[in-house]
Amino acid sequence: MSDKTMTPIRVLLADDHPIVMQGFALSLASMAIDVVGQVTSPSEAIESYETLRPDVVMMDLRFGEKLTGLDAAKAILARHPGANILFLSQFDQDALIKQTYSIGGRGFLTKDISASDLAQAVTDANSGESYFMARIAKRLASLSVKGDQSPAALLDTREFEIFLLTAKGRTNQEMADQLGLSQKTISNVTHSLKEKLGTNRGADLTLLAVKYGYIEP
Repeated sequence: MSDKTMTPIRVLLADDHPIVMQGFALSLASMAIDVVGQVTSPSEAIESYETLRPDVVMMDLRFGEKLTGLDAAKAILARHPGANILFLSQFDQDALIKQTYSIGGRGFLTKDISASDLAQAVTDANSGESYFMARIAKRLASLSVKGDQSPAALLDTREFEIFLLTAKGRTNQEMADQLGLSQKTISNVTHSLKEKLGTNRGADLTLLAVKYGYIEP
């Protein structure tokens, strides 16, 4: 437990799966950590942070709505730069991991984390420290050595926009209508982005989008 307080660490859970939250709440309670709130949407997380002022927030990344856990975290951190936020996800894509730490998250936890490691993550976050699961630390080290090879890093703004639309199954005509471009321009940009990503198949673009967490599997 943190040296800065003699009372239990107060945690806010944000996840749209109540059963998952209940499991985490039970695990934390067994480690004498107090769950002061459980919310199921990013907007509720933002509101509850203001009213509860927890020591640590455990934030799911995906909520099945327009706002994401990253959006909620950014809103909280904008008002409270010292907020301690741990991110939860069942997916451990490189892009997601990097994003959570880059915006100021204290850790990225996969949902199969053990109870003891979960308690350690909360304790470290409460002390203002970052927590790294072993395999996440390896992934971050690999990213540091190899450099960012994600589509977002390799493509320019227009290419990335068309990459995402192609990955979601949009046709050239649909993209042209949506972006106000000609089909020839769409075709040229698509050819360019495929060369940069080392592929010539549309299906590979979808796989890349899933791999890096841009779209749901």
